[in-house]
Amino acid sequence: MSKYSKDDIIRIVEEEDVEFIRLQFTDIFGQLKNVAVTSSQLEKALDNKCMFDGSAIEGFVRIDESDMYLYPDLDTFEIFPWRPQQGKVARFICDVYNPDGTPFSGDPRNVLKRAVKKAADMGYTFQVGPECEFFLFHTDEEGRPTTNTHEMAGYFDVSPIDLAENVRRDIVLNLEDMGFQVEASHHEIAPAQHEIDFQYSEALKAADNIMTFKMAAKTIAKRHGLHATFMPKPKEGVNGSGMHINMSLSDENGRNLFADENDPKALSKLAYQFMAGILHHMKSMTILTNPLVNSYKRLIPGYDAPIYIAWSSTSNRSSLIRIPSPRGEHTRIELRCPDSAMNPYLALAACLCAGLDGIEHEMELPTCVEGNLFSMEPEELKRRSVERIPETLGDAIEAFDGNSFMKEVLGEHVYKKYLKAKKKEWRDFRAQVTDWEVSEYLYKY
Repeated sequence: MSKYSKDDIIRIVEEEDVEFIRLQFTDIFGQLKNVAVTSSQLEKALDNKCMFDGSAIEGFVRIDESDMYLYPDLDTFEIFPWRPQQGKVARFICDVYNPDGTPFSGDPRNVLKRAVKKAADMGYTFQVGPECEFFLFHTDEEGRPTTNTHEMAGYFDVSPIDLAENVRRDIVLNLEDMGFQVEASHHEIAPAQHEIDFQYSEALKAADNIMTFKMAAKTIAKRHGLHATFMPKPKEGVNGSGMHINMSLSDENGRNLFADENDPKALSKLAYQFMAGILHHMKSMTILTNPLVNSYKRLIPGYDAPIYIAWSSTSNRSSLIRIPSPRGEHTRIELRCPDSAMNPYLALAACLCAGLDGIEHEMELPTCVEGNLFSMEPEELKRRSVERIPETLGDAIEAFDGNSFMKEVLGEHVYKKYLKAKKKEWRDFRAQVTDWEVSEYLYKY
């Protein structure tokens, strides 16, 4: 059941003195876009008549087929609490449609909607709880971001060691004003690194929340003279930023289908099959959970990011998938490789479809691996049949290229556009001469 009707929206906009409405959508690379209209155009927007040039958005359409329409999701209507209280600014998250009234196949939100519908047709609701990590850095005299910070705080430190505690608090309070249910927030392990965790919600809402959170964090950090970045590894020698995804399936009554008190690990057969599907497809979908050249600078031993395709039924954080300790209705699996640069619509669609594929084909889960995977010798890992996730974007492209399952999940349009762009990104990176190469080789050779 919808939270708002059109009449509700019109009334709220008038009562709250909302002057501008942003019609937001996301491109295939996870970048938030918007078209802004004034309140005088609200009814036009609510009637799905607001148009934009799709050819101007990378990965969308050609110039000869450029007219696209924005269909606001009324339940995503929110007033930005950080904007002026006179002439307020509100937003809708929109779906992108073709002129003939059909959903645009290149809209990432549509990709996730298709996956969610498939799950619903099987009797499942996909529940997601993201753990969002990011850095807060200083800006220079011209307001441009740097990687500089004065603080030296670490895991769970508090003020005055955590110099950005008030910034994080401001972000949380603004998110709660927008209806977010924030479970926790704290300083992360690296200096200037932070984490904010959201309460479980259905997948589409979780993806919308991630996009809203990124926008809010950047906006509020800027008000404090800082830059919030979701770049996976902005500084060498410290941990990168992940976006751990907690997942479970529930039935139409909200019952957690991953729980089984009669199982030795208190996990259901469905949970084992879902995990098996993710592990089976992990290599081909890594390009979605870890989309940048920089993503793979985080996925190296020694920085708490998993690199081996294995699972653990304990709190073993060296595994790709771990099972957090709460059981019963709180049973969930945690996928630990995704990073903060991912497009949440595409990454969650891939996770869900991979898990459902495991259920449909009754896949067998590999043997549980306990112990610190990072400290195991290659021979031991080989004996246990433990493989590594892609080491570079190039490796991830190779696993993704030609993969029929990923093409089916994303649809041909997104699959081709995404693959083409990532191949170009990898070629461009390989053509660069880095500072490390110059300092390492220039004098010697």
